[in-house]
Amino acid sequence: MEIKKAEKNSVVCAVIQNDEIVITDPQSALDVLMTAKYEAGTKNIVIDKALIAEDFFILSSGLAGEILQKYVNYGGRIAVYGDFSCYTSKPLKDFIYESNKGHDVFFVATQEEAVLRLTQ
Repeated sequence: MEIKKAEKNSVVCAVIQNDEIVITDPQSALDVLMTAKYEAGTKNIVIDKALIAEDFFILSSGLAGEILQKYVNYGGRIAVYGDFSCYTSKPLKDFIYESNKGHDVFFVATQEEAVLRLTQ
């Protein structure tokens, strides 16, 4: 896993890069958050949806809830970017919509938009 720093408005984000999935369960998600804190000095995570296990996007699996609760508990914020149009689940679409209205979890199309949302 490689972490690149992106900064805007004096706010730093950790842009996670890898060739394989890095978030598969709550512990691996917490590892990403703590690695970003240690290496980039931030708890703002920007990550491609391709680096997150597909179960995350199946809300009934409970994985998204567990991971995002951990992030909130540890003061982390996350912006996931990618193409979400392949998902037909109404609960997931509603979840994405509601998340994007908040301050801690975002689902956007591009890496640039992810950084922007976390640095506003």
